[in-house]
Amino acid sequence: MDWTTYSRFVLQLAIIASLIGCGSNEIQTTDESSWNWKSYASDKASSKYSPLSQINKENFKDLTIAWKWESPDQKILADNSDLHTWVWESTPLVIDGVLYTSTSMSQVAAINAVTGETLWIYDPESWKNGIPSNAGFAHRGVEYWESGNDKRIIIGTVDGYLIALNAINGELISTFGENGRVDLTKGLSREVSRNLYGMSSPPIITRDVIITGSKVHDVPVSEIMPPGDVRGFDVRNGEQLWTFHSIPHEGEFGWETWQNESWKTIGSANAWTMLSADEELGYVYIPFSTPQNDFYGGNRHGDGLFGETLVCLDAQTGERIWHFQIAHHGIWDYDLPAAPNLIDVNVNGENIKGIAQATKQAFLFVSDRVTGEPIWPIEEKPVPQSNITGEKTSATQPFPTRPLPYDRQGVSLEEVNDLTPELKEKALEILKNYHYGPIYTPHVLDKPTIMLPGWAGGSSWAGAAFDPETGIAYISSIIYPLQIRMVDSPSQLPHAVVGIPSPLETMDGIPIWKPPYGRVTAIDLNTGDHRWMSPLGDISRAHEELKNLDIPPTGRPSRGHMLLTKSLLIVGQEGNTQRQEGGQREFVSFEPSLVAFDKQTGEMIGEVPLPQNATAAPMTYVVGGEQFIAVATGGASMPAELIVLSLQEID
Repeated sequence: MDWTTYSRFVLQLAIIASLIGCGSNEIQTTDESSWNWKSYASDKASSKYSPLSQINKENFKDLTIAWKWESPDQKILADNSDLHTWVWESTPLVIDGVLYTSTSMSQVAAINAVTGETLWIYDPESWKNGIPSNAGFAHRGVEYWESGNDKRIIIGTVDGYLIALNAINGELISTFGENGRVDLTKGLSREVSRNLYGMSSPPIITRDVIITGSKVHDVPVSEIMPPGDVRGFDVRNGEQLWTFHSIPHEGEFGWETWQNESWKTIGSANAWTMLSADEELGYVYIPFSTPQNDFYGGNRHGDGLFGETLVCLDAQTGERIWHFQIAHHGIWDYDLPAAPNLIDVNVNGENIKGIAQATKQAFLFVSDRVTGEPIWPIEEKPVPQSNITGEKTSATQPFPTRPLPYDRQGVSLEEVNDLTPELKEKALEILKNYHYGPIYTPHVLDKPTIMLPGWAGGSSWAGAAFDPETGIAYISSIIYPLQIRMVDSPSQLPHAVVGIPSPLETMDGIPIWKPPYGRVTAIDLNTGDHRWMSPLGDISRAHEELKNLDIPPTGRPSRGHMLLTKSLLIVGQEGNTQRQEGGQREFVSFEPSLVAFDKQTGEMIGEVPLPQNATAAPMTYVVGGEQFIAVATGGASMPAELIVLSLQEID
C-alpha cells in the first residue's frame, strides 16, 4: 500500500469513527448507533445472534442491495484457466466500520462497511501451490484480535500457513512467526505433505492463544496420513505453545482405543469446522471428525478416541478437561460438522453453563460445558453389526433422550414418498436395489447401502443458532441421503475395502422420501422440547409433477445458513452443488433469497430476493445508525460476490 492510499484509508477510518461516536466494541442495544460482528458466529460462543432490531418483521421485505463486492479470486481464475474454486463460504467480520473477509483462495480483504470500497487486499498466493486438499479452494473466514493499538487479522490458509496481518493496512506482522507466517505443516507429530494439509475454517483466539484445526483428506491416499492434531500458538509471536493429539500417542489418554498400533498411521480425526471458546473459563471446545477411512474401520479396531468426539481443552495449555464421543468407531463419515453452541440455560430451576453440539445424524447433544456431564440422559443402545470380514463395529452407540432428533434418521418403508400412488410405487421399486435400515446400519459388499442422513445431511457446518434471551436453539437440517458402495482398496494402501459415496437416485428430481427435505427446528434448551418445525424452501415450485398438488411447502435439500436477531430468524439457503468432469464444480441457482421466520411461531414472514444463492452464513452490523446484512454468494461456476443489504440505498 503506497502512502497516498494509506493516508486515504486513515481518513476513511476517521470519518467512520465520527459517524459511530467512540467506536466502541460493546453491544449498544438502545440507540444501535454501532454494533460489531467480531467473531465468525458473532461471538466465541457461536450464537449467530445479534440484538439488533432496526430490521424487523414490519420492514424486512423492504431490504434492498446497498452494495456488492466481487471477490478478487475472480481475477486469478480469469488468468489461470486450470484453477477452480468451490462456492464462497466466508462469513465476514465487522470491526468499527471495516468489514474483513477471506476468499475461497485464502485472500484477505478489508472493505469500507458502508460503501463497499476496498481498503486493502492481502494475497498469500496459496493458489500458486495448486489445488489444496479435500474440498480444494474453500474458506470460511478470519479471526480478529486486539490489544491496545495492536489490531490483527489472523487467517489459516488452505495450503497450511497461519498468517497475522495488521488490520489497519493489511501488512504482515513481522514479529509473528517468520515475517508474519507460520508453516502449519511443521511441528506436527508426523511429516506432512502440503498438498494433504491446510485450513478452511477460521481459527479461534482466547486468552491470547490462537487455536487451530485443520483440513485433511478424508480418504487415505498414502500409507501414513496427516494427523488431525489441534494446536495452540502465541497470538503475539506465533510460537507453538502446545499440541493435542486427536489420535493419542502411546501412553496417552485414549491410546488403548486404537488397537494393533493403528494410531501410528491412521490420519484425519481433525477439526475442520469452526471452534467455540469460553473466555471466562479459558476453555476451547473442539468438534473432531471421522478417522480415515470414512466408511471402513477394519484397520483401526476400537472406539478410536478422539474421532467424532467433542473435546474440551484448556486454551492456554492444551490439557484435556473432558470429552464425549458422539459415535464410536465411526464408519459413516459422521464428523462433528459445526461449532458447538455455548448456552446458558435454566433446567429444572438450576442455572447451567451448557454446550449443545449439532450433528450430521440430526442429534443435539446437550451437556454441562464445565464438566461435560449430559444435562439429560444419553443412552447407549445396541445397533446393527457389520458382516464385512475384518470390520469390528461398536456394539452400541449413544442416543440422547432429550432433545429428540430434529430430522429423519434411517430408512423405513413408512417414510417412502406417497404424495401420489405413482410416486410411491416408483420409490418402492428403487429401494429394492439397496441395503438399508435404521441409523448406524453398517455397509455391505453385495449392494449399495443407503445412509440417511448422509455425510452432507443433518446440520452440516451450518450448525445451530442460539438466542441467549430465550434459551431457544434454531437448527437447519436436510436429509440428503447417500448410497455407499464398498470396493476393493487400491493395492498400495493397507485397507481391505473403501467406501465410495454418491447421491442417492431420485424420481426425476423428486426424493423417494416424504417431505420435508429441508427444515428449520426450534428447540427450547431449558426443557429439551421442540417448539416448532418449518419446511425450508419448496421443491414443488420447480417440479411440474408437484405443482398442482394441494400440499404444504416440501422444503428442499440444500443447507440453510442462519442469522438470529432480536425479532427474526433469517436464513439464506444454498443452491444445488455438484462436481463435473475434470474436477470442475457447478453451482446451480434455485430461487435465491433470504427468508425471515417469526422466532416464536416459525411462520415465514418475508422473503428478499438475492442475485444468486447464499453460500455462507449471513451476518449483521450497524455503522452510523444504519443496520446492514451481509452474505457471501456464488463461487464455483458463478461470480463470487458479497451482497450487502440495508433499508436504504447507499450512494
